[in-house]
Amino acid sequence: MIRFERRLEQPRWLNVAVPVGSIVVAFLLSAIVLAITGHAPVHTLRRLLTAAFAGRTQLNNTLVTGTPLLFTGLCAAVAFRMGLFNIGGEGQLYAGAIGGAAAGLLLGNHTGWLSVPAMIVAGGAFGAALALVPGVLKAFFSTNEIITSLMLNYVAALVLDYVIFDSQSYWRDTSPTGKVFPQGKILPGPASWPAAHLGGLVLPFGLLLGIVLAGFLWVLYERTRFGFEVQVIGDSPRAARYAGMRTRRKILAVMAISGAIAGIGGASQDGDFRHVLDPRGLTAAGFGYAGIVVAALARYNPFAVCLIAVLLGGLQNAGYTLQGADFPSGLVGVMQGLILFCALGGELLVRYRVRVSRRSVRGATEASA
Repeated sequence: MIRFERRLEQPRWLNVAVPVGSIVVAFLLSAIVLAITGHAPVHTLRRLLTAAFAGRTQLNNTLVTGTPLLFTGLCAAVAFRMGLFNIGGEGQLYAGAIGGAAAGLLLGNHTGWLSVPAMIVAGGAFGAALALVPGVLKAFFSTNEIITSLMLNYVAALVLDYVIFDSQSYWRDTSPTGKVFPQGKILPGPASWPAAHLGGLVLPFGLLLGIVLAGFLWVLYERTRFGFEVQVIGDSPRAARYAGMRTRRKILAVMAISGAIAGIGGASQDGDFRHVLDPRGLTAAGFGYAGIVVAALARYNPFAVCLIAVLLGGLQNAGYTLQGADFPSGLVGVMQGLILFCALGGELLVRYRVRVSRRSVRGATEASA
């Protein structure tokens, strides 16, 4: 018989061994898939790693792709640690992009010291407002937040399309060209976020901001009463209510923080990279859904999210680089899916131990009788 028993104590070495083992197993399964599809596994994996991390240009592209994954990964990790499954990071990132673009266009003629903070605040506020919808429904009506947050992704995508393609909104370019080919207004120069240069690497301001947010979240969860209560509520909601903890307030607070982080990621897309509200580019990227993979593989640790976001960003960037007739982009999606499933399987091994026992023939006969 094979059964799973919950671990009373989790050894610390498992927190390192399981994620590493998950990645190794995922790459082994990916090698099998590559071999089945007619690609040399070792050669293809080497090409992927080279295209992602082998030079300054590749590393810079990896950091660009990894920045939004950092924000959406933190968004998912914040909620998941309390047992709240916020699947709406995609839509909250769209909302933050709308809010950030609005602030950048409104204050773009001022200096960056005013425009950039305003974009961060507006993006966070728009993302938090959208996340509070499933948060309120969960806190006061016990509605499944998975369904509501997921459905709001489609609502946010439709709103994003509407403000650019189907209306004469504040965000849409009203020039003669914009009237024929709908597009967003280009953000003014002061609304462009600065970047730090380290050797030949260009570190986006959003990436540095995400790392600071990761440190803030670690302190919040590990060193404050708020974080302790969130952990208790996530482990045992009944015990938390018995202890007098205000569960509803914590649900609203965690969902708001989660959505605000994704919203800042949307504002980063406007200020760091695109410099325009770009519905097609944002919806095609799927950063919110990939962030769930990042959070799961990082086991909801904020600092691990930073590392995993860059690794998966490199994988995505390599997939775009290698995409061609002999290497379809879907193979990269398959590899990401394998990483997610292996990460979830590893999480099971961290929480539970596997017991294998043999029942005697006599005992089995008596039990059936």
